Amino acid sequence: MDQAQASDDKPGWRRLIAALGNRKTGFMALFGFASALPYALLLGTLYAWLSDAKVDLETMGVFSLIGLAYAFKFLWSPLLDRINIPLVRGLGRRKQWIVSAQLLLGGILLVLSTLDPQGAIGWFSLLAGIGAFASATQDVVVDAWRVDVADEEATIDMLSTVYQLGYRSAVLVGGALALFMADALGWPAVYAIMGGLMLAVGVASLFAPENAQSMASIAADADTLAELRAAGQLTPRVRAVALGVVAALWAWALVTVGVFMVRSLGSDPAARPDSTEFIKYQGPMIVIATVVVPAIIAALLVMRQKQGRNVLAEPVAASGTADAILDHGYRALILPLTDIVGRLQWATVLVLALVLSYRITDTIWGTFAYPFYLGELAYSKEEVAIASKFFGVGALMLGVALGGVLFAYIGRMAVMTLGALTAALTNLLYADLSVGGAVMAAGSRLIGFTWLVEHLGGDERLAKLMFAIAGENVAGGIAGAALVAYLSSITSKKYSAVQYALLSSLTFLVGTLGRGALGRMIEQQGYYHVFILTTGIGFLAVVLCLLEWVRIRRLGKAAGLDAAALANA
Repeated sequence: MDQAQASDDKPGWRRLIAALGNRKTGFMALFGFASALPYALLLGTLYAWLSDAKVDLETMGVFSLIGLAYAFKFLWSPLLDRINIPLVRGLGRRKQWIVSAQLLLGGILLVLSTLDPQGAIGWFSLLAGIGAFASATQDVVVDAWRVDVADEEATIDMLSTVYQLGYRSAVLVGGALALFMADALGWPAVYAIMGGLMLAVGVASLFAPENAQSMASIAADADTLAELRAAGQLTPRVRAVALGVVAALWAWALVTVGVFMVRSLGSDPAARPDSTEFIKYQGPMIVIATVVVPAIIAALLVMRQKQGRNVLAEPVAASGTADAILDHGYRALILPLTDIVGRLQWATVLVLALVLSYRITDTIWGTFAYPFYLGELAYSKEEVAIASKFFGVGALMLGVALGGVLFAYIGRMAVMTLGALTAALTNLLYADLSVGGAVMAAGSRLIGFTWLVEHLGGDERLAKLMFAIAGENVAGGIAGAALVAYLSSITSKKYSAVQYALLSSLTFLVGTLGRGALGRMIEQQGYYHVFILTTGIGFLAVVLCLLEWVRIRRLGKAAGLDAAALANA
């Protein structure tokens, strides 16, 4: 029995303890914290500072544009897979970007702490925008690092779980804790402390492990380029056509986002385009142009090569700048797609359908959460903050931790299926709230939760809201950890940055498209019927999870994997 099999034969708790004690797991939690802290400070807490500084709402609206960096971060992911940073390239393909982004973010937060938002709003917005791009870049590379360093002990499942836990911890630090600190110390001190924390994380990240393949990336890149012109590979002409189409689509997407941001930042408030409308309508078109259509082109290229059509009969040598541009561009944009299509083959359709639908109930419903709590149910802002931001985040972290434990005992696809099922069913909790919450109130009383809330200063009405949010967030935590682990598991280490960024971008596509129709349905039929509908939609993901589970098990049996390895699939 080899080492991998021996590891798989360990009882679940031993595997869990081994993973938690691994050095990579500790750094993964640190990277999760570092990914969420700038996001919380730049896209959430910053608005509180601007409000205290009496910055007008129209100016604050400009700051919402920096969220585009996170929405479309996959657009520059190919560069992060291929470009090295001078002076720090010796850290490795991933660490050079992670450390640089963290140190840059720390410096930006420190500089922001020295500025007056009202008197230096131009510099303030510029630095916040640069920080958002640096933070989004860090996210892409951290996701790639997780895929690269995973092994039999620090499994992709455990790394995904601790990443989520680190991420949620930073949301509390950069959100609720920052608000409390601001009351006592003032906003400049808060951002100075957070900047110092990011600098400390950047220094600590210097000691993070780097995958050996990543350290040898330059030699591997040279081998990949040479393979493109070997016998049996597609002809340069076919590759040039494919690259031209895909590059044109990506260029259009980059120009579209760039023009929108320039128009928004340079226009009068009355003429400024709406960023929410842009993400709602242009966002899906950008994802289709940069992900869906290129994936179809990649499938056609894989089919042609397998059929022996338009392939080289003998090796050809590259000559001149044009050939070098073709080879480098094809490697950056096309090969990540042909790799995943070639590995998954027809299962690509199943995988894409699963990725598109897995978190659909969350992405559609999330926009209407506050209107539901504040408008329909008439809770106060303070009650919603307690139930959603404090208690809810704790329940979400509990769900993530529970998902991590379940990975070790029942396997990835079992947790994935459980996450989809519970995420669908918890919509029924809100359906009950929308018609009075009798079931939520009874359940809360039955387990003694209402008694606890009342003794802490709340009432039964608040208890049933917290009870429903707890159920949804625990389910969301399990599903979130499962999805990160699943996406990481189907991503190739050779193209991890591009493939993960592209796949994860799909998770918001269908939800974004469905929000308009859902809003109209709420106006016409009310929230109850919407929650029943989203419960039914959620079961689509359950069915797709079961189909993918069967596919993986069959694939494992065909490859001769043992029962323990299959159980972990």
